[in-house]
Amino acid sequence: MSESPTTRQPTTAGVGGLAAVVIGALVAVGLGAFGKMHEPQFFSINVAGFSSGTAVKSWLATLAVALAVFQLASAFAMYRLTPGGRAPAWIGTAHVWSGRLAVLATVPVAVHCLYALGFASTDTRVLFHSLFGCFFYGAFATKMLLLTRRGVRAWVVPIAGGLVFFGLVYTWLTSALWFFQTTGITF
Repeated sequence: MSESPTTRQPTTAGVGGLAAVVIGALVAVGLGAFGKMHEPQFFSINVAGFSSGTAVKSWLATLAVALAVFQLASAFAMYRLTPGGRAPAWIGTAHVWSGRLAVLATVPVAVHCLYALGFASTDTRVLFHSLFGCFFYGAFATKMLLLTRRGVRAWVVPIAGGLVFFGLVYTWLTSALWFFQTTGITF
C-alpha cells in the first residue's frame, strides 16, 4: 500500500531543516533579548592605530563585507553560474575560509554592539541596525545547521547563504557606511 502525497510524513531532512530555522530564529531573538535587557556599558576596547572603537568596528565590518562579496562570487563559481563554467579546484576551500574569516571579523563587532550599546531603537537607523544584526546571526546559525543536514534540497543552502549575505550587508549599511559618511574614511 503506498501513501498518497497528502498523507506522506515529513522527511527527516524537512524536519531537520525546520529545526535549523527554528534554532536560527531563537538565536536572533535571544541576541535581541539580551541586547535589550542588558544594561549598556558604553565602553569599547580601542585598537592601536585606530581613532576610536567605532572606527575599529567599522573597518572590521567592512572587512567582513568584502569577504562576503568574495563568498558570493565563489558561490556563483561553485554553482557554475559564472561565464566559463567550471570553477578552479581551490575555490571551494577559499569559499569556506573566506566565510570563516568573515564571521570571525564580525564577532568583536557584535560583542561590542551587544555589550557596550545593547539593542537600541533611538532612531530608525539604529533600530534597523539592531534588527539586521540579530537577523544576520540567526541566519548564520540556520545556514551552519543546514550544512550538516543530509537530504536538504539543493536550493536551500544557497537561499540561506543569500539571507546571511543580506543580513550582513544591511547591518553594514546601517552602521559602517553611516560611520564613514558621517566622519569620513578614517582609521
